Amino acid sequence: MNIRQAEMKDLEIVKSITIRTIQTIYPRYYPLGAVGFFLSHHNEDHIMADIESRRVYVLENEEDVFGTVTIKDFEICRLFVLPFYHGKGYGRLLMEFSEQLIAGQFNKIQLDSSLPAKEIYLKRGYKEIASHHIITENGDYLCYDVMEKKILKLSPKEAI
Repeated sequence: MNIRQAEMKDLEIVKSITIRTIQTIYPRYYPLGAVGFFLSHHNEDHIMADIESRRVYVLENEEDVFGTVTIKDFEICRLFVLPFYHGKGYGRLLMEFSEQLIAGQFNKIQLDSSLPAKEIYLKRGYKEIASHHIITENGDYLCYDVMEKKILKLSPKEAI
């Protein structure tokens, strides 16, 4: 397994991982208007801008790229693993990588939690700090939570 910074050549695969995951998983939790909102929010232009800003990482093995995460300062965004690879610990690898990268610079980590992932984040020590809802197409609602995890930094003396 390897996590590396995405390059522009990875745009199509990052977009594909994002779309396939949303289309497969999210309809189990959200109405169609909300699923459509997620798809339009995580569009090619946003992904391209994040790759250009060196914020996107991909998870790969010898044959495939099958996971992605975007890190913006202290925020974890767009963490997706292709559904075929779910339940194998790859999302956890991307979370651990992201948390370690952020912890080197910040004292907190934030993320917007979709319904499918909320329980995972709670188990990792994240706390809900805000709840939001957006009215989407057909009057459907999209509900999500902003979650945060504080990072305790040890002074050099405490680390010894």
